[in-house]
Amino acid sequence: MSIHLQLGLARADFEVSVDVQLPAHGISVIYGPSGCGKTTLLRCVAGLETSARGRVQVGHEVWQDDAQGVRLPTHQRAVGYVFQEASLFDHLDVAGNLAYGLQRSRNHASDVVLQQVIELLGIGHVLKRRSHELSGGERQRVAIARALVTQPRLLLLDEPLAALDHARRQEVLPWLEKLRDDLNIPMLYVTHAVDEVARLADTLVVMHAGRIQANGPVAEVLTQVNLPVVVGEDAGALLTGIVLNIDTQWHLAQVGFAGGALWVRNSGLQVGQPVRLRVLARDVSVTLAEATHTSIQNHLPCVVDAITPDAHPSQALLRLRCGDTVLLARVTARGVHALGLHVGMQAWAQVKSVALVK
Repeated sequence: MSIHLQLGLARADFEVSVDVQLPAHGISVIYGPSGCGKTTLLRCVAGLETSARGRVQVGHEVWQDDAQGVRLPTHQRAVGYVFQEASLFDHLDVAGNLAYGLQRSRNHASDVVLQQVIELLGIGHVLKRRSHELSGGERQRVAIARALVTQPRLLLLDEPLAALDHARRQEVLPWLEKLRDDLNIPMLYVTHAVDEVARLADTLVVMHAGRIQANGPVAEVLTQVNLPVVVGEDAGALLTGIVLNIDTQWHLAQVGFAGGALWVRNSGLQVGQPVRLRVLARDVSVTLAEATHTSIQNHLPCVVDAITPDAHPSQALLRLRCGDTVLLARVTARGVHALGLHVGMQAWAQVKSVALVK
């Protein structure tokens, strides 16, 4: 099953025009700069804004089909919506806010469902508190819980971390990961923060001026060298792997993936633990033979898959294929010339730094 969104809506500066198929599982992150139409897209899916034309289908449920004269109002769409601000009812405590969500449940959710959501988001200790007694992170977790107890077919999250400071964002991110991993509810997640893309996305949709520029599995989209707009100076690859070894003497962990292994700083990892790694293009260099007598610990054999000009004429962006894994490398154009690099050539990637996304 999939989610089909075909929407058109005129805006002052541009027209939102989208036709995309998304998987009906995991988190589909809608990414792009402020004002590109991300929130408008979400509001149209929820029926909060009326698109001039379109179709919204979630699995077998058709919420909008203008060709057939179908357009369900918001309250008839099985959707949960989480806004930037938590939007809790101040006159109710947390338990009261959740009870309100239960009343809107499409399947008359039971207390069992409520308790499962409370445990999933770790909010059992705040049930008697009013919203003004909660931290920003707690408020957002309660807002997500209230949306979940309605038992939606689709969960929409509109920059849910944008109003939080760094500490509170780091508090909420693990709970969002838990939702992704533990629930069978597809999520559309709007953000313009690259770290949220790297940590949460299964599918990445890149928007600009109301149009979709790229769409697909996050690792594939992030390594399309013809799309520097995706991450700008933070261009890089996202790798999924498993912890293979722990070097207790040097406080390092070895993470294996399809194409090799990389040593990363150990921050309490366990052998067998699945992790995500982010390797920035600026932290990858290329040699023609495996380097020796170097402080760089990570070396991977690779094939040059693509060479494209970068934003500045002095730079080039290389797409390197290491087995089934793709890395990006930002190097000087002079370096490309000096090494005689060309597409299809075998080389070695030197990875100077790896970020553990978790």
